[in-house]
Amino acid sequence: MLIVLAVAQLILPSLDAKARDVDGRYASSPLKSWFETLRSQKGPCCSDADGTALSDIDWDVTDGQYRVRIEGQWWNVPEEAIIKEPNRAGRTMVWPVYYWQLDRALRIDIRCFMPGHMT
Repeated sequence: MLIVLAVAQLILPSLDAKARDVDGRYASSPLKSWFETLRSQKGPCCSDADGTALSDIDWDVTDGQYRVRIEGQWWNVPEEAIIKEPNRAGRTMVWPVYYWQLDRALRIDIRCFMPGHMT
């Protein structure tokens, strides 16, 4: 079982993420096609359905580095995860990849980050 989990952990992060609008609630969004084309240097972000909108209190910039609060912890956003194009949605969004490991702390890889406008 441990070997299977180890192999899956090595293979799964390398696969391109697929959009998951399971219930179809984003199908008629005018920004749907734009979200589906978003990419960072780490790869495709997928869609709005895969990202998480952040409140202003859950992201900031410290010494020129973005950081986000996910699961009660602050995570630095890697430069290659930042989306460089204008934010059409307006809200700050992050596309985290969660790595849950038995008997280890949660690890999050930020695949994409799109800053919004702090109010």
